Amino acid sequence: MKGLKEYRDKVAVVTGASSGIGAELARELARRGMRVALVARRRDRLEQLAEGIQTSGGQAAVHVCDVSSRAAVEKACADVVAAWGGIDLLVNSAGYGRHVLLKDHDIEDIERITQVNYLGTVYWIKAALPQMRVRGSGWIVNVSSFAGVTPQPDEAAYAASKWAVTGLSESIAPELEPLGIHVLVVHPVLVRTEMFTPDVMARLPDSSEGTFIEAPEFVRDLLRALERGKTSVVIPGRYAVAPILCKLFPRLIGGAMSRVKLRGLPDLTS
Repeated sequence: MKGLKEYRDKVAVVTGASSGIGAELARELARRGMRVALVARRRDRLEQLAEGIQTSGGQAAVHVCDVSSRAAVEKACADVVAAWGGIDLLVNSAGYGRHVLLKDHDIEDIERITQVNYLGTVYWIKAALPQMRVRGSGWIVNVSSFAGVTPQPDEAAYAASKWAVTGLSESIAPELEPLGIHVLVVHPVLVRTEMFTPDVMARLPDSSEGTFIEAPEFVRDLLRALERGKTSVVIPGRYAVAPILCKLFPRLIGGAMSRVKLRGLPDLTS
């Protein structure tokens, strides 16, 4: 498989760049010499990030875009191509989730999660593909989740959207390979970002605290997987065996994981 080893003067689009994984990845790509299109809804955050990148000698441009809107995505993609001539690397990292039991999860938010996490990824891939096909090269990185390869009660809608991202990625990877386009799907376990508010942490098992990694460590491992031409990776790698075990022993391993997550939730039986 074709890995991305030379970054300088290539163009990257990073969605969800206003915070967390997306922001850290954008900084690192710029540091390696890429011109980075920063995509998210929060203009102030994007402008602050772009200023920091430019102050450090990198190149970055702000593209305010709600990835759940196909029209907004198509416009942002066209703007990037017009400004920089094409897109070499597309990173779909925009997304959000809710830690809530399905019985208590409002349907409007479930629809929104699906639109942002899954359809936002689809919209960006479809928008970027034509110019990648013309040039016969490109890289697509889809940030799924550990929840996209293992059962995750108390965040069922989020998990379902990430299973969709994983399934999409694994299905299109062999479709796009003959066209010179490489697809990598990434499954972060727990990365310390602003998504993990005190309310979220209160619903996680106490043992979760010791399993978090920092965003720079995640980005390092993601880019290493991309350079090696991998098509799928769990980060950190020590958890890579868990999805395999869940498939082989769903009641034993998956059931045990689910019991740990649900233990102590006050609203489980109400």
